[in-house]
Amino acid sequence: MNKVVADAAAAVADVPSGASLAVGGFGLCGIPFHLIGALLEQGAGDLVTVSNNCGVDGWGLGVLLDAKRIRRTTGSYVGENREFERQFLSGELEVELVPQGTLAERLRAGGAGIAAFYTTAGVGTQVAEGGLPWRYGPGGTIAVASPQKETRRFGDLDYVLEEGIVCDYAFVRASVGDRLGNLVYDAATRNFNPLCAAAGKITVAEVERLVEPGEIDPQNVHTPGIFVQRVVVVGSDGKRIERVTTRKRSERDAAPAAAGEEV
Repeated sequence: MNKVVADAAAAVADVPSGASLAVGGFGLCGIPFHLIGALLEQGAGDLVTVSNNCGVDGWGLGVLLDAKRIRRTTGSYVGENREFERQFLSGELEVELVPQGTLAERLRAGGAGIAAFYTTAGVGTQVAEGGLPWRYGPGGTIAVASPQKETRRFGDLDYVLEEGIVCDYAFVRASVGDRLGNLVYDAATRNFNPLCAAAGKITVAEVERLVEPGEIDPQNVHTPGIFVQRVVVVGSDGKRIERVTTRKRSERDAAPAAAGEEV
């Protein structure tokens, strides 16, 4: 049951071109960037990705975009990636934009074996009624548009039917993992990672620290090992901050504290 593989390259070696891929993370937090980089080197293309966002220019899923390895992506947010915008508006990339809570539930449902569910999110908009541009054609025309979805009334509210998501592979990043694939995510890295982990037919986890089975308290496991097929240890180096925000230090902050003075 030892699921640890030698390195990221070995972990993604069998991902074929055309595969669908659920990728954990939010912004740049909890991104499995070692696995993404290894997939870039491996050469698979024509990929279909599902992730909250597509990284930024030159990092995260952005490196696969830069290399034009992604054919279609489903996500909730675009704003930090100029190449994403360029490819979408030029018709090079097919994009399905989904309300963020709906995307989370579609992944959760897929991982739980639920084919579809009803939600009020998107009722009365193009999310339900169709017509959202998925792919642009020449001159800004819409080559592929979102379809109309089934709606149904429950009580006093209308609901739209959304389908669960299951992908061929899932890439996630965890702070701690054991050899059986049990995972723990630290703080905000517990974002889309557990959802993606469950939604992949083959889930690959990069972990910062590897422990032995039994060292993780069972009640603290965020993703049970049954959902994970491969584990690769990557350490904690190389993580990035999306936006570094600092304030100017006051003279008091900059000056050394006097003996006995509270700081």
